[in-house]
Amino acid sequence: MDFFDPTYLAFFSRWLHVLSGIMWIGLLWYFNFVQIPSMPNIPDNEKPAISKVIAPKALFWFRWAALATIITGLSTAHLNGYLINALTLGIIDGVQKHTAIGIGMWLGIIMAYNVWMIIWPNQKIALGIVSASDEEKPMAARKAMLFSRTNTALSIPMLYAMVSAQNLY
Repeated sequence: MDFFDPTYLAFFSRWLHVLSGIMWIGLLWYFNFVQIPSMPNIPDNEKPAISKVIAPKALFWFRWAALATIITGLSTAHLNGYLINALTLGIIDGVQKHTAIGIGMWLGIIMAYNVWMIIWPNQKIALGIVSASDEEKPMAARKAMLFSRTNTALSIPMLYAMVSAQNLY
């Protein structure tokens, strides 16, 4: 198979998109359904293992998986010829599939923005990666958690829109 064949490139881009998306949403759900709810049950002397070892590494993969998901998603849409129609929510051509995938794309873009511009900067403060006062750390942790929860809520309709575009239209 020719790697530069347009059909193969579109397939490979979609495969990378799904792979990076699984990592991103998987880590998002890990944080919100496992790590955050478990923190009150972890003894104080063991919490540094989470905040100094596990969380920074998980956040590294989380934010880069978010970026990879967006890049491969836009690439997939471009290679399949529907990027502009999806980003304009099907308004240009009236195709329902473009509306559905476009909703999913915009939700993903909003979520990635939240990761890079709100969650990660606040996590750096909360985890002590950047200097901050003791008063700023809990506020930053709360803001990061709230936007992470927002992303968790947005991930449900985002995934629905993405899957429906591929299977209903």
